[in-house]
Amino acid sequence: MSKKSLRLNLDNVDQKILSLLQENGSLSNAELGESLSMSVTPCWRRRKKLEEEGVITGYQANLDRKQLGYDVLAFAQVRFGQHAAEDPDLFDKKMLELPQVLSCHKVTGEADYILIVIAENLEAYGKFVEDVLRKQPGIIAIQSSLSLREIKHINKIPT
Repeated sequence: MSKKSLRLNLDNVDQKILSLLQENGSLSNAELGESLSMSVTPCWRRRKKLEEEGVITGYQANLDRKQLGYDVLAFAQVRFGQHAAEDPDLFDKKMLELPQVLSCHKVTGEADYILIVIAENLEAYGKFVEDVLRKQPGIIAIQSSLSLREIKHINKIPT
């Protein structure tokens, strides 16, 4: 893989900090410094700078959806009839409110949006489509694909 161009000037230490924090976001500055052979204060300053510049946008635990009872992972393609209307803007706002919508992307191609949705089971997903998606104004088509088996799922960005 070739070296990518970075929007910010990140040196090797910054990139290593990002890599370590993606592996374990709960690392203390002392643990991070130890891994980098740095003292705590310079390590803290670099981490803080990466946060302030918006490179690090937050920290979260990765959860196993199946262990939490979400057995269905669906990809819903949504198409609108009129793009000039305010319907897509209302749709954007609605998707932000829905916790079962893990990801919503405005895309090119036949669909206008692709959603990643979790549900407890097929019946719950069907209810979501009928009671939520189909009731959004301006939608003319919804096509769902269900994940049969997850091959790869990561949230890590190469550093």
